[in-house]
Order: sequence, then structure tokens, then C-alpha cells
Amino acid sequence: MSLFKRILIANRGEIAVRIMRAAAEMNIETVAIYSDADRLALHTRLADYAYRVGPPPAVESYLNIDRILEVARQSGAEAIHPGYGFLAENADFAERVAAAGFVFIGPGPRAIRDMGLKTRARQIMKKAGVPVTPGTESAVQSKTAANKVADEIGYPVLIKAASGGGGKGMRLVEKPEDLPKAMDAAAREAASAFGDPQIYIEKYLESPRHIEVQILADHFGNTIYLNERECSIQRRHQKVIEEAPSPIITATLRKKLGEAAVAAAQACGYRNAGTIEFLFDKNLNFYFMEMNTRLQVEHPVTEMTTGIDLVKEQIRIAAGEKLKIKQEDVKISGHAMECRIYAEDPLNNFYPSVGQIRYLNPPAGPGIRIDSGVYELGEVNVYYDPMISKLVAWGNDRSEAINRMRRALREYHITGVRSNIPFCLLVMNHPAFVSGQFDTHFITDHFRSEDLARGPKELKKVAAIAAVLAAKCQVNPSAPSENGHYEISPWLTAGRQSSLR
Repeated sequence: MSLFKRILIANRGEIAVRIMRAAAEMNIETVAIYSDADRLALHTRLADYAYRVGPPPAVESYLNIDRILEVARQSGAEAIHPGYGFLAENADFAERVAAAGFVFIGPGPRAIRDMGLKTRARQIMKKAGVPVTPGTESAVQSKTAANKVADEIGYPVLIKAASGGGGKGMRLVEKPEDLPKAMDAAAREAASAFGDPQIYIEKYLESPRHIEVQILADHFGNTIYLNERECSIQRRHQKVIEEAPSPIITATLRKKLGEAAVAAAQACGYRNAGTIEFLFDKNLNFYFMEMNTRLQVEHPVTEMTTGIDLVKEQIRIAAGEKLKIKQEDVKISGHAMECRIYAEDPLNNFYPSVGQIRYLNPPAGPGIRIDSGVYELGEVNVYYDPMISKLVAWGNDRSEAINRMRRALREYHITGVRSNIPFCLLVMNHPAFVSGQFDTHFITDHFRSEDLARGPKELKKVAAIAAVLAAKCQVNPSAPSENGHYEISPWLTAGRQSSLR
């Protein structure tokens, strides 16, 4: 089967732009879909063709399967790439794409369903010999049964949604008397978020690390792993900073982990790109957590350290090509880190910051990559995820990658909306992060919510100075004066100074 001539990207923002760039390098035309809120968005502008799919609410546009398939027919697309989020892990969507005569650039619907239902995934992994955390293999049906399981595996335990993820429908229970209330709360949240109130129980690992493995699998039985990514820097179960390779994984452990990931993918008949996520305990024992049946937000760090373009491989596999990369071809070159740059206010509990980006000057230079879906004078709106970009820094080793990320964060100038750039810089300078000795509780342990609400003294001081200067000069801090110079440095208004560490 030859490569496609035209593909539709059923997504928006930076991931749509990322897919378009890979397709352009493969001489494949791209079709964008957009809502009314994204009429002037970057992904709409960069595509070869762009079609309106509905009003701003996602349920009426980016989640409108009927309209997306209609656009695919109208545009002459041969395949549909879902990106991540929205419909990327929707088995019904994958099924309907195939039924309509298009190729779904991703796994088959059966794998999506099996891995989307966490209890089913645990059953498959256990049967395949992949380590899983102690707990139930099916949804708990009563509080009596839950009490029995929790007593057997020992407290603390996690109550988790059987469908979905991202921390929704999850509750930590440290003592028996808290179990009933936690079960009710988790079930309600799961029903609201995923339409499925079923929950299950697993042992809570204290001081865990979250490490995942990227895999590629073709239609000829070939499955390889592309090493691991460290994803332990999280806030409310959402990843904030990722890196590859993990600072704690040895070559021997990497091989064992990779082979477990391959076994997991093969156990569910997986095809295309996917990620097996594991939890590590303090003794470096690892356990299957879940499988993400799509391209990951953090895929650039794997690309930067292996030289393999994951999006191009996705397209080739979907087009029926055989993997040309063998396991022995996969190497590790240097170290890469990714900071997710969001339009949000770290000093106000990370509340989203919407509006026009009045000034945007992203960093550049050796080892820096930016995947972005915004541009200067563009809008960050209220309807979608407030991600501005993914900032990636590569170095010959972890130390150089950290130093480059620090430099890039200091260079990154944004005004008009607030961003989490200063917070990312604080993490990059924290001794626990620099040492590599951290776990998923890093942000909770080192950045208490009340401290963030008050704000680091350095940021408060700089913000106050910038506000006074702006009021005194009565100028747009992001616009040059008549002589072409900035009256107030956007660097200052972004809340950073050279003494900030």
C-alpha cells in the first residue's frame, strides 16, 4: 500500500500543527477542521485545506463525528489522524472511520476498548505476565467486597475509575473508615467524566515514580520499544515536565522494562504507536498502570533522543508499511526534557489565563525545539486546553539539558496572558529535581498550594515593579515606542529577572 495523498487531522492546536509538519515532509496534503473559535488558529492557517465543523463547544465541533466524517468525504481525505485528546481514544470513532472507508491512523477499536477499560487491561496484562499492582481485576460491586479487598492488600489503597484516566474518579484511602465515602465520590466523578460509574481498587504505592515506555507495532507482527520517559513531575495527576531517559533506569532495567512493554502491546494485538505506563516503587519494582492508545503529548523527548519521527512512523504503519526500524537500531542519544507551557497563573492556583497574546518571542538556539499552536496576536480562548506550547531542550547529558532548559525558559517572553514559565524555571532550579531524586509527589512536597497562592517573593517583587512602571509610563508594555524600543521590557512583565533561581 502506498502512502496517503491527503489526510485529515481531527484535532486542533499544537498537535494538529505537529502532524501537518510531518505530513508536509512526506509530501502528503493535510485537511484541518476548525470551530468558529479557531477560524484564525495556526493549525487552520497551515493546512492545505480547512473546513468548519461547528460552533466553539467541543461537543458540537471537534467531537462531532458525523460532521468530521462528512468533511473527510468532501475533502477527499484517505485517512484520519486523531492526534491526542478529543476522539483519539474513542473506539466508536475508530470503528466509524473504518466503516466509512477511511484509514484510522492509530490502533484498532478492539485494542482501544480493551485498554480503555482499566479492569480489562489489568486482566490482559496479568495473563501476559506483565506485573500489575495488587488489587481487583474487575469493578467492585459493593462496599463489603471493597472492604475485603482493601484489608487483603493493605492500606493505603487507591479507588480508581474503571474507564478513563487523568486523575478523574481517583481517591486515596488511608484508613478503612474513609473507604465508603471515597467510593461514592469516585463513582460520581467517574460517571460525570466518563459516563461510567464503575470503580476498582489497587494498592497505593508510596513514593512512586511514573515511567512510561514508547512502543511501535506494525501489521506484520513487529513490535519494538523506543526506551522510556520519566513523567513523575505531576500536578493533580497531570504531567508537567517530562524527560528521556529516566535518571534512575539502568541499561539492564531498561531492557527488562522495554520487553514488558512489548509483551503488553502484543497481548492486546496492538498496532501503531502507543505508550505503556508503569509505576515504580522505592525498590525499583515496576507495575503496569495503563496503556495510552495514541500519540503522547510528551513524544518529542523520545524523538529528540532516538532520532525517530513518531508521527511519520504512525502514518507509515497505517498505510500498511512494515517497520524498517529493528530493536537493535534504537539507541539513546543525549538527554531531552519537555516543559508544558500553559496560559495559566501559578500565583492563582494555576487558573487558566485567556485573552490575546500581545507579544510572543519564543527561545531558540542549540538543542531547543518548540511545538506550538499559537502565534503573536492570536487568542487563547476559554473553550479548549490553554496549552501555549511544548518547550523541549536537548543536551549531551542531563546536566546540559537542564541548563539549556533554564536558558530557554529565561528567553521565553509572553505578554497578554500569564504563563507557568516562572514555575517551570523554579522546578528546573530545585535541588531535588536537579539530583534526579524525586517522585510523583514532588510538586506537592516542595510547592505547597498556599505558598503558590502567595507567590515566590522574587515573582511578587518583579510583578509589583512591572505594574508600577506600566502605570507610570502609560504604554503598552508589549508594543515598541516611536523610536522602535520597548519602554518596558516584556521580559520584566513576564515576571522574571536574572536573579531568579
